Amino acid sequence: MILEKNVLKKYREAGKIARKVRENVRKFVKEGMAIIEVCEWVEDEIRRLGGQPAFPCNVSINHVAAHYTSPTNDKSIISDRSLVKVDIGVHVDGYIADTAVTICFDPELVFLEETARQALMKGIEIIRPGLSTSEFGSAIQRFIESRGLKPISNLTGHQIDRYLVHAGKSLPNVAHFSLSRIKEGEVFAIEPFVTTRDGAGRVREGPPGNIYRLVKQKSVKDREVNKVLTYIKNHYRTLPFAERWLRKVFPEKILTKSFSKLLKSRILMAYPIFVEVKGKPVAQAEHTVVITKDGCEVLT
Repeated sequence: MILEKNVLKKYREAGKIARKVRENVRKFVKEGMAIIEVCEWVEDEIRRLGGQPAFPCNVSINHVAAHYTSPTNDKSIISDRSLVKVDIGVHVDGYIADTAVTICFDPELVFLEETARQALMKGIEIIRPGLSTSEFGSAIQRFIESRGLKPISNLTGHQIDRYLVHAGKSLPNVAHFSLSRIKEGEVFAIEPFVTTRDGAGRVREGPPGNIYRLVKQKSVKDREVNKVLTYIKNHYRTLPFAERWLRKVFPEKILTKSFSKLLKSRILMAYPIFVEVKGKPVAQAEHTVVITKDGCEVLT
């Protein structure tokens, strides 16, 4: 399968925007800054550059590995000497680019950020048509462990499709058994997560976070709730979104009632925050690639 030219063009545009925002956020993030300031800056930059957020900006700190985004009026700040992961998603007409960077304010943890970044480069170097996902995971695990660190075994890279951040195949960062193979024309986010030697090397689900996704295509009888649901369907489709985005559109009372009913009826799901099992720091690096005849093209 080879991507059509107009589809590849949109993936490349999304990747260009994601890359620019990622590189600029390195300079933007500071110790003591409010997390919500980072989230909203990233999302506004994506829109300013001509894209749309493919999911709420994740700002996950230290032992929080993924899926933290600010609720409305979040008072959380980036603490001193922290390890900050900023995960950015951009879509152009539903074609998604997903990228992440770790910003380290603790000199003693720089090796974590460096290893995640180098593991990502290793993944880009080896991925190609015909490679099994089990071979891919084994290579990433060997590289990370050669640095005296641990990969997170239950967080993976993932295939991407139109309006789907996680589509079909996974790209594990550890050895596993799978008959799945990489094919030309597929789009993947390569995404190693790294923790310390004394970490568990796994994440557990923390409390439900502030990232939501539509999972059932149905209507409800309540007129106000159905209005919120229709807006979600029309604007986000199957992509994750933040409740704080909707607070610019709907009154708080209506939105609170609507979310309660939509979550209770399982029309919406809330993503859990992922935390390292032993509370150890986690670093992340991520690029989106399209698989080519001989390897891959890095989109981000």
